[in-house]
Amino acid sequence: MSISEHPAAAPAARPAPSRVAAIVPAAGKGERLGPGVPKALRELGGLPLLVHAVRTLIAAPSVDLVVVAAPPGPEGVTRVQQLLADLPGDTRVVAGGASRQESVALALATLPADCSVVLVHDAARALTPVDLVEAVVGAVRSGAEAVIPVLPVTDTIKAVEGDLVIETVDRSRLRAVQTPQGFQRDVLAQAHAAADPYAPATDDAGLVEALSRPVRTVPGHAEAFKITTPFDLILAEAVLRRRR
Repeated sequence: MSISEHPAAAPAARPAPSRVAAIVPAAGKGERLGPGVPKALRELGGLPLLVHAVRTLIAAPSVDLVVVAAPPGPEGVTRVQQLLADLPGDTRVVAGGASRQESVALALATLPADCSVVLVHDAARALTPVDLVEAVVGAVRSGAEAVIPVLPVTDTIKAVEGDLVIETVDRSRLRAVQTPQGFQRDVLAQAHAAADPYAPATDDAGLVEALSRPVRTVPGHAEAFKITTPFDLILAEAVLRRRR
């Protein structure tokens, strides 16, 4: 048989891309927004912040599953399930914990085994663009163990004790951190397993840093700001009106 008569070798099958799950801790009270329902359930443009955040994650092409950690108890879980019932995509609700860190750990433990990339996203960052979600996922899939979106700090920063200024901090190395933060699942699981429940971190990247593992950055986005105070809610309403 001549060379030309040999059948062509079948191309090697490409490995399936890792599935991506996004965790949204939404059990916090959010006292700085004032009394009332939990912060994630406060309304923006007629819809809860949580619904805006989950819609963005669902709209991201790379995200396969969204798991929300609801306020603890059957009533909290049922309420969030009702809010998300009409959204497309694979969304699930679990009971959260007493802290953000505990809520993320509880949701992380429920993820299917084939989800090897995990995002953790604040419901209060309700206007985060889809492009930022994709940038974080892309960085993790490119090999990063942990990825956070950041913005340069523009204000002058002072270190103080009481009402006395101690020093002016060099802001050139400082960055404001946003979400979603992205992780290789095994790295995030190790970080939570080693975390101190009595000294919870303010973000999941901090838990990874405590393991002396590298955390990469990608450029953040101005509209991914955290809605924490009544003024932030006014600003978010303005952004939403402009989008519409």
